[in-house]
Amino acid sequence: MVIDKETGQTPLSAAERMAQHDRRMGHERSAPIEREAAPLAVATTAPAPARRTETAPPRPDERLTAAVAEMNKKRPWKDSAPSAKAPQPARIAERPQPQAGGSARGRKTVVTGKWWDAKGPRTIELGAKGQQVLSGGFMTLFFVGLIAAIVALVISPVILFIGAFLLFRFGGNILGPIGAGIVDKAIAERN
Repeated sequence: MVIDKETGQTPLSAAERMAQHDRRMGHERSAPIEREAAPLAVATTAPAPARRTETAPPRPDERLTAAVAEMNKKRPWKDSAPSAKAPQPARIAERPQPQAGGSARGRKTVVTGKWWDAKGPRTIELGAKGQQVLSGGFMTLFFVGLIAAIVALVISPVILFIGAFLLFRFGGNILGPIGAGIVDKAIAERN
């Protein structure tokens, strides 16, 4: 139990202090709405009390329920029966229809860049096996570069920065022949 040394009384609780603060600020205490209890049974046959002609305003939750029911009655669509037609894919008018022979058989067209293909830029069409060889070659190259960067960072961050500078400055001369070899291998595995 806490007792105030100056007054010798028990201090007010937090709820009591908050109530005093609210009264000073002019806030009213919000109390729940009391509901009328319905009588269970009437022993005597007393005349029924006269009903009021005024109706009480609907409670907020009843108004919300009525508003939701009203919104559910409105339907933005015109026909409620599902359409018998098969759904058509959405198309952009400016784009041509896809060709049945090209990408339908799993073939992919790739345009190489000069900085990662020494023989580029060139347009090649690859099948599934060619795509696999191309992706595998470049993923291997990426992970080798990532491991080399981590090792350079651990040994000396200066080496990493020097390597990054050399890659940006002379990267086309280094990556070009490597990329050309990977692309040539993918072309060989075209089908």
